[in-house]
Amino acid sequence: MSDKLAQHYAEILTELGEDIDRDGLKDTPKRAAKAMQFLTRGYHQNLDEVVNNAIFESDNDEMVIVKDIELYSMCEHHMLPFIGKCHVAYLPTGKVIGLSKIARIVDMFGRRLQIQENMTKQIAEAIMQVTNASGVGVIIEAKHMCMMMRGVEKQNSVMKTSVMLGNFRSKPATRTEFLTLIKD
Repeated sequence: MSDKLAQHYAEILTELGEDIDRDGLKDTPKRAAKAMQFLTRGYHQNLDEVVNNAIFESDNDEMVIVKDIELYSMCEHHMLPFIGKCHVAYLPTGKVIGLSKIARIVDMFGRRLQIQENMTKQIAEAIMQVTNASGVGVIIEAKHMCMMMRGVEKQNSVMKTSVMLGNFRSKPATRTEFLTLIKD
């Protein structure tokens, strides 16, 4: 854990008017620094490490979907969480990716300061890159604490973003199949 980061948290708490020597806050700067490092660990991961060669030959060329992948990220504008789910689909062309690796790719990009729009694109491009799929579709649905806890304070708003690459973009039937299959 970074002592420098903990010191910055101590300074923030002091600037907010808190007494960092009071019982409940004595270890808070260290805990906050450790938590922030965990929440942003995606900066220290790369696609090759996350996938870890879990690409397997397959003659399947039908759609593969992993839906409802839990997603936790933080907006780059206010450093507040956004929480939701991600749906990923791809059309294999001779290779499939290990199931858990899709969730790990979502986590890698989610664990960075981010905007949802960019994260959706990053996930789609990463899946396309490692699978060489003929198409990839990614949809993210998330609630943003920066909109719920501050600002307009809208508790029930959900942001949905999608990125469609390859056949998911060029073939309406493929996109429709994906959208139909992820409905509850």
